[in-house]
Amino acid sequence: MVAGHSYGGQIMTALGDDAPNVVALVYVAAFGLAEGESLGALLGGGPPSPALAHLIVDEQKLGWLPEEDFVRHFASDVDPVTARVLHAVQQGLSMSTFEDVMGTPAWKSHPTYFLVATKDEAIPPEAERMFAKRMGATTVEVRSSHLAMVSHATDVVKLIESATTVTAR
Repeated sequence: MVAGHSYGGQIMTALGDDAPNVVALVYVAAFGLAEGESLGALLGGGPPSPALAHLIVDEQKLGWLPEEDFVRHFASDVDPVTARVLHAVQQGLSMSTFEDVMGTPAWKSHPTYFLVATKDEAIPPEAERMFAKRMGATTVEVRSSHLAMVSHATDVVKLIESATTVTAR
């Protein structure tokens, strides 16, 4: 079983059908791209979400969220002290990631689960629902910010545990 959050969804989707030891995929407020899609094209289809509106790109072409946006939008239901710590240890995302085009998605050949964070201000909940629907994913919705695994850890654990009981397709 593989679980991914946010951009981690793109990474596990890119496993394609070449993941023989994976029995299920769990997306937690994550990107679930289809074949031929890219993050850049998806995100470029409208105004940036509140969490991504002021993305800082450094000289190494890594994207970073400003502290204010991280605390107010990315982690809005996380204790502010904890959110500031998480901001301080965030990892930059290579801007080239937005250009990567998805091949055959792993969700086409694996049972899939999806947690929609209904208060997400990084990936719009409508987009998460669309990803889950086209995947045919077993879906739960949680009234959470983008960091559901922090603010609603029990719900995330339950979903992951339910995925461990499946057998591969």
